[in-house]
Amino acid sequence: MTDILMPRLSDTMEEGVISSWQKQPGDEVAVGDVIVDIETDKAVMEYEAYEAGVLEKILVAEGETAAIGAPIAVLAPANGASQAPAAAQPKPAAEPAPAAEAASTPAPAPAAAPAPAPVAAVRHAGNGSRPPSSPLARRLARDHGLDLAALSGSGPGGRIVRADIEAAIRSGAPGPAPAAAPAPAAAPATVAAPAKAQAVEDADVEAVPLNRFRKVAARRLTESKREAPHFYLNREVDAEPLLAFRARLNEALAPAKVSVNDLIVKASATALREHPAVNVSYTEENLLFHRRVNVGVAVAVEDGLLVPVVKDADRKGVSEIGRETRELAGRARDGKLKPQEMSGGTFSVSNLGMFGVDSFAAVINPPEAAILAVGAVRDEPVVRDGQVVPGKRLALTLSVDHRATDGATAAKFLDRLAALLQNPLLIVA
Repeated sequence: MTDILMPRLSDTMEEGVISSWQKQPGDEVAVGDVIVDIETDKAVMEYEAYEAGVLEKILVAEGETAAIGAPIAVLAPANGASQAPAAAQPKPAAEPAPAAEAASTPAPAPAAAPAPAPVAAVRHAGNGSRPPSSPLARRLARDHGLDLAALSGSGPGGRIVRADIEAAIRSGAPGPAPAAAPAPAAAPATVAAPAKAQAVEDADVEAVPLNRFRKVAARRLTESKREAPHFYLNREVDAEPLLAFRARLNEALAPAKVSVNDLIVKASATALREHPAVNVSYTEENLLFHRRVNVGVAVAVEDGLLVPVVKDADRKGVSEIGRETRELAGRARDGKLKPQEMSGGTFSVSNLGMFGVDSFAAVINPPEAAILAVGAVRDEPVVRDGQVVPGKRLALTLSVDHRATDGATAAKFLDRLAALLQNPLLIVA
């Protein structure tokens, strides 16, 4: 027997939530098969099998949480697995095996895991014909109490995708949520109670329990503001040269396109290479100077914000950065980012210009030491050669961890970044 353990799927992950089991007890498992979808603090990720066998037992039910390293299922050898996994399902209350197995493992956290195991077995017993669906669709369906078996998919091969779930939510599709509710009722009672209590106290307020993604984001951002003493530098740049350069570049690269943000990411990477004192991370014992320039690009998703990372951005061309950024953003919105695509950032760029925001200050994404906030390009009167003429301006705000670098160092970096944006040929030189 082999325990399948809760994996570490991101650098900030401490525990994971079982989003959806893709294999059921008794199913054969081949190397590379997706066994389970796991919701981390950043996304829903597919977990693939590293060895073949038969799924003998599920220890953690859908919607339940397990610490990293805790057993979530048991895999048996293909030639010696239980031949009657269903036989164990009707006797959840009397089955002592999970507790004994959990107690024999070295990790202390799994002791609470056996309880949901029989629940998982019973719940899956009549659900072997689940339609194909994306991880994000499964999570949204679970959050809104929709049964995937009652929906039709518009994706390839009838695959249920996010658009199908959103359409079902808008249409008020009933779904068999009440039938599924009794199984998890005992565990999440403490979560559901506050929302119900508040609804009674104030009929004008709907209390929606925080999902795991939002909880972790809130904790990390609070820690960032509390532990990292932020200071902010503001700079406006003349955006006309940048826009003109982008237009010429897109003509030359057609049909490929480069965005203003792609140019800003490349310019930031170039400036970081020239000013390594900003491309750092602070620890209590050391100041870590990163040899690689990996720029995180903030992407708005349904549950909040993800920051996929463009690795070695200083060594890539603008068109390559644009192509990679679009691919990463698409996977972020679909919940398909891989752990390595969200790790290793040394600096971040957050652009809200497309939403009409003139300027803002972003919260540093630890363990990075700085983040650049980019506003919208604005039409404003400017003075050129003593004359007031129409112009285009772009606001930049640099948030900096004062433990890692000082004002003058950060100001030199921002000055170089502004020079690159106002002389964009230098970005690709």
